[in-house]
Amino acid sequence: MEWQPDEQGLQQVLQLLRDSQSPNTATQRAVQQKLEQLNQFPDFNNYLIFVLTRLKTEDEPTRSLSGLILKNNVKVHYQNFPPGVAHFIKQECLNNIGDPSPLIRATIGILITTISTKGELQTWPELLPQLCNMLNSEDYNICEGSFGALQKICEDSSELLDSDALNRPLNIMIPKFLQFFKHCSPKIRSHAIACVNQFIIGRAQALMDNIDTFIESLFALAADEDSEVRKNVCRALVMLLEVRVDRLIPHMRSIVEYMLQRTQDPDENVSLEACEFWLTLAEQPICKDALSGHLAQLVPVLVNGMKYSEIDIILLKGDVEEDEAVPDNEQDIKPRFHKSRTVTLRHEGDEAEEGEDSDDDDDDDDDSLSDWNLRKCSAAALDVLANVFRDELLPHLLPVLKELLFHPDWVSKESGILVLGAIAEGCMQDMVLYLPELIPHLIQCLCDKKALVRSIACWTLSRYAHWVVSQPPDSYLKPLMTELLKRILDSNKRVQEAACSAFATLEEEACTELVPYLSFILDTLVFAFGKYQHKNLLILYDAIGTLADSVGHHLNQPEYIQKLMPPLIQKWNELKDEDKDLFPLLECLSSVATALQSGFLPYCEPVYQRCVTLVQKNLAQAMMYNQQPDQYESPDKDFMIVALDLLSGLAEGLGAHVEQLVTRSNIMTLLFQCMQDTMPEVRQSSFALLGDLTKACFLHVKPCVAEFMPVLGVNLNPEFISVCNNATWAIGEIAIQMGTEMQPFVALVLNNLVEIINRPNTPKTLLENTAITIGRLGYVCPQEVAPVLPQFIRPWCTSLRNIRDNEEKDSAFRGICIMIGVNPGGVVQDFIFFCDAVASWVTPKDDLRDMFYKILHGFKDQVGEDNWQQFSEQFPPQLKERLSACYGV
Repeated sequence: MEWQPDEQGLQQVLQLLRDSQSPNTATQRAVQQKLEQLNQFPDFNNYLIFVLTRLKTEDEPTRSLSGLILKNNVKVHYQNFPPGVAHFIKQECLNNIGDPSPLIRATIGILITTISTKGELQTWPELLPQLCNMLNSEDYNICEGSFGALQKICEDSSELLDSDALNRPLNIMIPKFLQFFKHCSPKIRSHAIACVNQFIIGRAQALMDNIDTFIESLFALAADEDSEVRKNVCRALVMLLEVRVDRLIPHMRSIVEYMLQRTQDPDENVSLEACEFWLTLAEQPICKDALSGHLAQLVPVLVNGMKYSEIDIILLKGDVEEDEAVPDNEQDIKPRFHKSRTVTLRHEGDEAEEGEDSDDDDDDDDDSLSDWNLRKCSAAALDVLANVFRDELLPHLLPVLKELLFHPDWVSKESGILVLGAIAEGCMQDMVLYLPELIPHLIQCLCDKKALVRSIACWTLSRYAHWVVSQPPDSYLKPLMTELLKRILDSNKRVQEAACSAFATLEEEACTELVPYLSFILDTLVFAFGKYQHKNLLILYDAIGTLADSVGHHLNQPEYIQKLMPPLIQKWNELKDEDKDLFPLLECLSSVATALQSGFLPYCEPVYQRCVTLVQKNLAQAMMYNQQPDQYESPDKDFMIVALDLLSGLAEGLGAHVEQLVTRSNIMTLLFQCMQDTMPEVRQSSFALLGDLTKACFLHVKPCVAEFMPVLGVNLNPEFISVCNNATWAIGEIAIQMGTEMQPFVALVLNNLVEIINRPNTPKTLLENTAITIGRLGYVCPQEVAPVLPQFIRPWCTSLRNIRDNEEKDSAFRGICIMIGVNPGGVVQDFIFFCDAVASWVTPKDDLRDMFYKILHGFKDQVGEDNWQQFSEQFPPQLKERLSACYGV
């Protein structure tokens, strides 16, 4: 007997569906409660599917809503549906996939996919064969409905479809889909391409076997009149470029010409997909060959795509010039992520570890349109192509640029300024010729009457900050700084934001060049505090923190402290412990504390206490959550991480002065708990703080060493690079303080450290920290470490030859010298590496130089003059000269 609804029950469900479309919140709440009650009855779901598929008298929105409520039930409760109910729902879906209404077909498609993702693809074996079979139907609605469902299944379960678990249905599905590329209905053609496209990136075998047919079929659709079809063709070609460029190379010329046309497609969805092609191509080794003949056509197309469209200007409120008094919409404020502290060493030349450079500043500045659009994609493509073609790009750009930069129409002028910013990195060398004339023009654009022109000028100038700083300060730095500071106080919020970000970039480049202007800079930044709405306040904290990082101890002047600290502390007092605005403020204070050093003392007590409280609250909340997860919420551990990092900043800035604060708090107990947290970022920040406290006030760390060392040993696991890095560093700092008392703990950590230094592909920072810590352990406990010298000496020498002379390097090399004294045989095989490492010192302290001298001469005397001659013949000429000049060998 087939299930039939009870008339009264059906009316009840229909009433519920009507109520749920009411705007009244009280009605909505009642609907939610009623839904929860009805979910106790298993056949409630039968009523929902019945309304969706059979009740043709009801209006479509109500029927569709019924299907969507059922979809949510399937998501949450499907495993509790009685078999009869599940069977009825599945059968109804398949029988009605060809409903005349596109909305109902789409809803049924969503429902089918939701059921299939609940692990049902395996237990619903007839689903795929039936859907594929229905594609052959003469009835358009059945064919389209089945394709719609298949497309959603391909999107949600692409990996499963290409697995043995289902006997690889793709072997049948892909050839089937390819047949429909020629279908007379554009909607069906579009579905067919979209289905196949789901399997390109995963390189599904069934698709790879049919790759040539696929590419030919795509070419056949190149000029399709339907924009959705063209969009899917472009998307397919972009993905093929990533995974099967070999198959496209023979056709590359015509593909490039096609994509040039499509990038100018009147439909923005198509032009955006096509524009992705240039971004992807730039990452391919063939890029230069493929495009060198087409730059003259491509450059103007990309530049044209960088203009704001009319709709962009409306969305960006481009005609609203003054909005500084309008409060921010809280939904627009992106969540902030805190980057946990990683301890790194200063390297030769480059200050930042490669790959850790901030990647987020290359965004051009329309983040309120944070959806990807043609303008952003064109700008990004021009940026990467400038990096590929370097100065070959400029001849094609200059004529266009000249016209745009001085254009009377502000939209054109604005796009020209964006172009100039986009090519800054790639074309820098040849741009230098034009910058003396362009930079003053851009500085002038900072006063343009259009806010969108002022804001883009901020961004573009920040891209040339490096050059500005390399010139005499009066020529460009001073005028740029003066104008940017005015823009920080602009009456337009978007301009304020762009100016603040640009100023932070300038600070990083200029560093101490800013010292003469500090008073003026601080006046502006502090004035902005009273002026900014919520979102820009967060960016202002960044600019202040970056300023502190850039000028360091020069900020430690009573007049500067009096300007800067009151507004920061006022904000600090206004914010509640659970307010996420604490993140950027804590980060900012951390930089300020490190810069001000003793100048921060008057403010440190409340800041320190609050950080300890934040950690304590967070740990307590985590404990309650672990014991009773249904009663308590899990804590947001970012609060704890940021607080630990600020405590590190205080310890680093205040040095020994932090001791009295530590005495009056239970931070060591809390730290022991944080070091064992399940979340790697918490452990990472804990070990950084442990190292900083070890340097600042070891008398508080010493009683805990026996408890802490086993935890540190366990965390020497390179799977978590940053955790491992900070733990390694902390061990080295503790060793230096402990001296010979470190002896009982060496065995807990030594093997792991030796293993890490010998691992292939270990990141540079971790290698260097590991080498330094091994050297320091050898310095304080040579008898324990020297026996394993041969196991690490070679990677030890190669990783430390690149870092500059500093305290850490000094202690590590003393350790190595002492260990060579204990076990001279351990270095014999790799002595050339030791010579090279010694030669990397520029100015070792006298007693360290003596140690080097003794070891080199000892080795030379040991092997004899002739052998030494033969041995030193292997040295590169530079090394030979250096050792001879400095050590007389």
